[in-house]
Amino acid sequence: MRNINNALRKNRIVLKDTLGNKDTAKIHGQQLQEKGYLMKYHTHTYTTKKGDTYLYNYEYGILPTGNDWYLIVKQD
Repeated sequence: MRNINNALRKNRIVLKDTLGNKDTAKIHGQQLQEKGYLMKYHTHTYTTKKGDTYLYNYEYGILPTGNDWYLIVKQD
């Protein structure tokens, strides 16, 4: 369980650092992986009324937008 928590925390840090002070950011999946993001670990998902599914790591979420691009958001 400790390894999973460490992976979740690392994912959160990667998303936080990538987003910075912006509300949203787009990033390529390869760049996320190079920063150490592990796609298989997330705390929860959120599906919008439109059917888009965000993968969340605590308060930071990513949305696959196609062609291996992701939108990063922060939940307030």
